[in-house]
Amino acid sequence: MTRSEFDAYCAGLPATTNVVQWGNASVWKVGGKIFAICSSWGEGSGQRIAFKCSDLSYMMLTEEDGIVPAPYLARAKWVQVAEDGTLTDEDMKTYIATAHGLVASKLTKKLRQELGIDV
Repeated sequence: MTRSEFDAYCAGLPATTNVVQWGNASVWKVGGKIFAICSSWGEGSGQRIAFKCSDLSYMMLTEEDGIVPAPYLARAKWVQVAEDGTLTDEDMKTYIATAHGLVASKLTKKLRQELGIDV
């Protein structure tokens, strides 16, 4: 999944916002909370996509070649897809949508209502 495909997909999820920070990383949020990041780590290293996941998904995904605990975020059950082709685009979209749902579900009921999210 390219960065533009990543951005387009995240933009289509409910009540999302995007900010570019941390050295040109595309950071996607729902209700002000981050659920997915696309960034480059070092010159020529290519893009990396990181996302929040469930405890079970975290355990399974970190056993896969090309997926690692996300730097600085692993304690919160985030993974980073470190190699292109590790996940299909459809699988990546499913995990990103799940990340969005996980983060949105932790927002207050009032904020979810304000954002029009029914979690």
